[in-house]
Amino acid sequence: MGLRKKIKRELIGTPDYPSNQIFTISNFITVLRLILTFVFLYLFVMDVNRYVALVIYAVAASTDWLDGAIARKTRTVSWLGKMMDPVVDRALLFTGVIGLVARGELPIWVCIVIILRDVYLACGNAVVRRYHKRPIDVVYTGKAATALLMTGFSFMLLGLPKIGGIGVLGTFSEAFPGLDAREVPLGIFFVYVGVIFSLLTAVIYTVKGYRASKHAIEHPEEEDVDFLNPEIEEADGASGAS
Repeated sequence: MGLRKKIKRELIGTPDYPSNQIFTISNFITVLRLILTFVFLYLFVMDVNRYVALVIYAVAASTDWLDGAIARKTRTVSWLGKMMDPVVDRALLFTGVIGLVARGELPIWVCIVIILRDVYLACGNAVVRRYHKRPIDVVYTGKAATALLMTGFSFMLLGLPKIGGIGVLGTFSEAFPGLDAREVPLGIFFVYVGVIFSLLTAVIYTVKGYRASKHAIEHPEEEDVDFLNPEIEEADGASGAS
């Protein structure tokens, strides 16, 4: 039988103790961002209007901080929001990648690396959750990778500004535009750095997942705590002798 952790009511809805709420303003914004990503993908791939598609993508990407900020400010941080936020981030990345690859403006290896990285993390998360029940918090390098990739994709979607390649791979390199001498959108360099941060994040999650699983195996009693349904203390002096 699981133990129930006692939590003061005023702590529920904070980042450390998310609530079970579903219908919150922050969750609505998160869902709206997800819808916008698919609207963008349709407009961009179907070549309806490149710049309208870009504006929609930029709005969905630039409001990444908004849902979290509102949730923290109003103490409505929820488990649903914590789970949805990285899903929407991934959807933004995938739609940007797929759109650019479909139009032949991004090397396909970038798409493969990002997808394989996410498949690896999804499989690793499934293994970790067998032992460690509480989700592992998002790491800052992951947020940095998302910001770099979204910035890079936004510049590439716009197609501007264009700069000369650095030429380390000669005059032409189909797989690594920008590292050759060709003129390319500035965004490709943000994408390259974002891919590096993305792979670094995978390493960090691997280490954190290993440590969390190891601790859970060594201290299984701590995994019995029902963090989804804690016992709420009404006030500081409300809890009597247990």
